[in-house]
Amino acid sequence: MTGIFRKLLAQRGLDEAFLYPKYEKLFDPYLMCDMEKAVARIEQARDSGEKIAIFGDYDADGVTASTVLYEALKHFGCNEIEVFLPDRFMDGYGMNESAVPRIEKYGAGLVITVDNGSGSGKIIRELKKRKIDTIVTDHHEIPEVPKSAVAVINPKRADEKYGKHMAGVGVAFTLARALNMRQNGGVCDGQEKWLLDLVAIGTICDSMVLREENRILSYFGMLVLSKTRRVGLRELAKVAGVKLNKINTHAVGFQLGPRINAAGRMKSAELALKLLMSQNRSEAFVLAQDLEGLNQERRRIQDEASKEVEKVYDANDRVIVVCGEWHEGVLGIIAGQIVEKYKKPAFALTKVKRGELKGSGRSFGDFSLAKVIQECKDLLLTGGGHALACGVGMKANVLKDFKQRVNNYYDSLKLIDQERFLDMRTDIELKDLGGISEELYDEICLLEPFGEGNAEPLFEAELLIKGKRILKERHLSLIMSDKNGNEMKMMAFFAPTEWLNLETNTRVLVQFSLSKNEWQGTTRVEGAITRLKQI
Repeated sequence: MTGIFRKLLAQRGLDEAFLYPKYEKLFDPYLMCDMEKAVARIEQARDSGEKIAIFGDYDADGVTASTVLYEALKHFGCNEIEVFLPDRFMDGYGMNESAVPRIEKYGAGLVITVDNGSGSGKIIRELKKRKIDTIVTDHHEIPEVPKSAVAVINPKRADEKYGKHMAGVGVAFTLARALNMRQNGGVCDGQEKWLLDLVAIGTICDSMVLREENRILSYFGMLVLSKTRRVGLRELAKVAGVKLNKINTHAVGFQLGPRINAAGRMKSAELALKLLMSQNRSEAFVLAQDLEGLNQERRRIQDEASKEVEKVYDANDRVIVVCGEWHEGVLGIIAGQIVEKYKKPAFALTKVKRGELKGSGRSFGDFSLAKVIQECKDLLLTGGGHALACGVGMKANVLKDFKQRVNNYYDSLKLIDQERFLDMRTDIELKDLGGISEELYDEICLLEPFGEGNAEPLFEAELLIKGKRILKERHLSLIMSDKNGNEMKMMAFFAPTEWLNLETNTRVLVQFSLSKNEWQGTTRVEGAITRLKQI
């Protein structure tokens, strides 16, 4: 083990158990609140031939969770199953009143939610009146457990000890394990592991903390994804330019995930669901091409909206609230870009029918959007989500009041130095490049998948720019040299203008991660620049 990697492990408090997790270390799913009730009710539905409706969500977490549960129920012996996904534009997030007649028309006796349902007490009561039972599986904030539900499996329950950081797909997979155990005398038969490719995608794309159970799920999920049986994922990987046998976190989060999300953002999440469930290569090819086209359209609309934001935002606000005539599907991305650019929490809203606004919020640090929603609930028509991401709906005439209320609430918290939460912290400061090697790169790969709670390691060093190329007027390629003459190529894609203007023989402080470039039979370790400053 290299000295640099040993130091990195010590700094993060990591050991062999983290590097080489064991699947059997996952907690017993029956330890979760209401799991026994949920399995017993599903068993009853299976034995009586009841129809089961899975009610999911339109993002990558919701679509993967829906697919996981569908396949788990099929494996359990349930035959009459239908997946219902809300329409982002017509229905919004989660179950609403329009879901009730759809479910009733299908003839379901049991509804199982995935990645939603914790705030749907009213709808669950309405379903119960019509003799339709509901099991909730979710991971969102849960102010009050819906009492009319048969079971509520949610790690955010106040009385829950397990799976605190799981995504919706992780909770669905935990139910899948419980069903598998019931079917096999109290132990899993291993078939459930083929669901882990979807668990990894949903967990990473929903930015869950990749420690504890999520470390195990994502670690083995990436292994399964590298040899996935799903023709839909294989076709999607092709259009995204992803080599599944070399899959990494970046490919999941920035190539596969956005294309899955594009379906629900731009048209209908049903396209992504069909892709993941497809058994036919020709069908999967067409669906993957459709998602690629939607993702390209999403990028174009997003870029146009981002330019408009610069004209309407108020630089004096502590929380930026902007509204425009933007596509609903990109509001969350716009809010995220505002956070990244201006280092402030943000809400991006757009006008919808009947003088109403819909929007998405993004935050960081100690400013919880879940608490903002509670603080502003008298102004909102709808609202829900996490501490760092949420969705809201309101009348257009309360926008000014909402903006003022949010900023006043931020001020009341007297938060200190919140920008530190956005800083990408350097793991190791290097005196030179002598310790950078292919062996070190391979060791760092043992930490994959990267994400919340397990960031990709970053290094920092004072170096000299020995060579410089600008590619396509926006990408920067540098040859960097240390004081001992060791050289290393480093890249910065979509580099800021001030970086592009740096001249050769300039000394800089550079922060970078490591990558491997394989070309014509040779390999070399390169740097991916995250921060660059002249000294």
